[in-house]
Amino acid sequence: MSLTKTERRQRIKFRIRKVVSGTASQPRLSVFRSNKEIYAQIIDDVNGVTLVSASSREKGVATGTKIETANAVGKLIAERALKAGVSTITFDRGGNLYHGRVKSLAEGAREAGLKF
Repeated sequence: MSLTKTERRQRIKFRIRKVVSGTASQPRLSVFRSNKEIYAQIIDDVNGVTLVSASSREKGVATGTKIETANAVGKLIAERALKAGVSTITFDRGGNLYHGRVKSLAEGAREAGLKF
């Protein structure tokens, strides 16, 4: 029995989520990557609350290649998180490989001051 691409990614995502969980002191940075856009949320799983979010669809996010856009979204979410009082997070790559746009978003967040 072979899995489809989405089923395989879903299994990986669930396997990651068994381990990675966000608390009030160290929330989870969740990344969702579609074909065109990239979205990021900082989530407190204990209270079930999204603290801050950012996406490539917002006005004012730098355009260019998808990797450059992901880096800009990483910087934006880090800036908002620091303003909300969050400095350390756990990273949830959402079943995607840590490579390309997901890696670029993480590096942008690190450059802007988030620790993980």
